[in-house]
Amino acid sequence: MKAFSILLSFSLLITVWACGSKAEKTTATIESADETIVPVKLSPISTVVRAEPVVASGLVSSAQEARLSFKVGGIVDRMFVEEGQSVRKGQLLATLDLTEINAQVSQAQLANEKADRDLGRVKSLYADTAATLEQLQNATTGTNVAKQNLTIAQFNRSYAQIHSTVDGTVTRKVANAGEYISPGASVYQISSNRRSDWVVRVGVSDKDWARLRLGNRASIMLEAYPGQTFNGTISELAQAADPVNKLYEVEVRINPGSARFAPGLFAKVTLVPTQSRSYTLVPVESIVEGNGKEGFVYVLAEDRKHVRKLPVQIGFLDGDKVLLANGLSGVKDVVTAGSAFLTEEARVVVK
Repeated sequence: MKAFSILLSFSLLITVWACGSKAEKTTATIESADETIVPVKLSPISTVVRAEPVVASGLVSSAQEARLSFKVGGIVDRMFVEEGQSVRKGQLLATLDLTEINAQVSQAQLANEKADRDLGRVKSLYADTAATLEQLQNATTGTNVAKQNLTIAQFNRSYAQIHSTVDGTVTRKVANAGEYISPGASVYQISSNRRSDWVVRVGVSDKDWARLRLGNRASIMLEAYPGQTFNGTISELAQAADPVNKLYEVEVRINPGSARFAPGLFAKVTLVPTQSRSYTLVPVESIVEGNGKEGFVYVLAEDRKHVRKLPVQIGFLDGDKVLLANGLSGVKDVVTAGSAFLTEEARVVVK
């Protein structure tokens, strides 16, 4: 009986030990199943020297634009050209009714003639000592004033007509015959149609303005000509910012080639500064959590079983590559395939 009790106790001990070992093995199996290993692919990084482009938009216009007006006010007599017409330099475009202006010229002429007669009589009297030196001087001054008034009246009459100052196209006409026009009010707007005069004016920030120079290259894309790129160069850089939008105006002269341009065409301009800098080049798929100029990449940790998440500053895109302005110092490879599923706690294996 005693031997049976000892045998039963030993059997129970073996059963408990077996169950414990099985439970430990099951727990270890579950823990191993819960740990996910993410396969990743590495891509090497490189360094390039580039000039970061400046992208802006604007409207095509002519470098030679004229806003023509009458010097004096009056009633418009005739308008000889309409919007869209081509004109030649020196061509007569419009005239005022000269009734009042001719009367002013005649009045000035009569006043000048009277002043000349008065001066002649005073000179004769002065020779006979019947007039004083002061009277002679006053008559001489009166004659000179009358001549200047006649010159002013004749000058105003000459500018009661509008002549084209450039070879070009009438882009705007703002008056009609019979209307009253005040002095200096714009009547015609004319743009030169010479192929070398087409420009695009765009606004850039102070940071971009400081990197640009006269003669820098530019590429221009027009919505009117999709898929076609035009070449240009920077011809003017503003020396002061616009007081309204705080941007600096840049004028880009375009080579139209065989295309037909017109003022007002919308253009997207890419300016290429001469100043260049060094960038780190990585595949675009390596960037995670990109937000504007900020983003992150994953790199292998020292144990090569985990990854580290590093912040980077994005310079600009170049096809399927990203040029980084800073970050990744001392790093040779970045994670590409599999980066979207990573965390710094995940285990990884390099494919």
